[in-house]
Amino acid sequence: MYMLKSCNLCPRNCSVDRTVGKLGFCNSNSNIKVSKVSKHYWEEPCISGSKGSGTVFFSNCNLKCVFCQNHQISHNGVGKEISIGRLSEIFLEQQESGVHNINLVTPTHYIPQIIEAIKLAKDNGLKLPIVYNSNGYENVEAIRKLRGHIDVYLPDLKYFNDKYAIKYSTAKNYFNSAISAIEEMFNQVGEPTFDNDGMMKNGVIIRHLMLPGLLFDSKKIVDYIFKTYNHKVYLSLMNQYTPVYNCSKFEELTKPLNPK
Repeated sequence: MYMLKSCNLCPRNCSVDRTVGKLGFCNSNSNIKVSKVSKHYWEEPCISGSKGSGTVFFSNCNLKCVFCQNHQISHNGVGKEISIGRLSEIFLEQQESGVHNINLVTPTHYIPQIIEAIKLAKDNGLKLPIVYNSNGYENVEAIRKLRGHIDVYLPDLKYFNDKYAIKYSTAKNYFNSAISAIEEMFNQVGEPTFDNDGMMKNGVIIRHLMLPGLLFDSKKIVDYIFKTYNHKVYLSLMNQYTPVYNCSKFEELTKPLNPK
């Protein structure tokens, strides 16, 4: 767990020693904290399929999005601390339940522990694809550690203009950090491949949640993805924005998306 001794897993570069209980921006020590484990049927069709995705929701987050729909988990840290061994057992239990894959939600701040849990689970029979489902605010060096352990990357690309990343998610240099991480993700897993049921086995799906009043920013993101990757990655453009949590602090975010 040397990566936790001076934690720089994400672009916050807090450099705190989490192994002695010190906390950085994400408010996480060296113990894994999980809020929920479930079959999830509402991811992209090639992830959830008919049997669901074996989803592990990790507590805490390295972003502070004012529109977060999971703020009790990501901002308030609701969840239970578990061991690496227990996490590996959860992966195997989800496989036994018949899901299509193992889906790691908001995993960035637990990368070292997750790697060890995956290794242990594979030693004990884990065969399912592993999905890394993140907010995109990553350090490339940390993503490199995941090579050979992750099959499908499912990152967000939330903002093109960093002024919105700072304003709504307290994240400096979001765009450059995210696109650098996505480039490394793509280099690891390549173009999408699918099984006979249409479930993704390898590849990258980039998610973008459209925000009210930021259509121009969304268009720039779509243009960037197409010009950079053409048809080599999938784009999941999400229009389900709902004003929640701290959106009232920003009048422009208090309205739903204009359906036009």
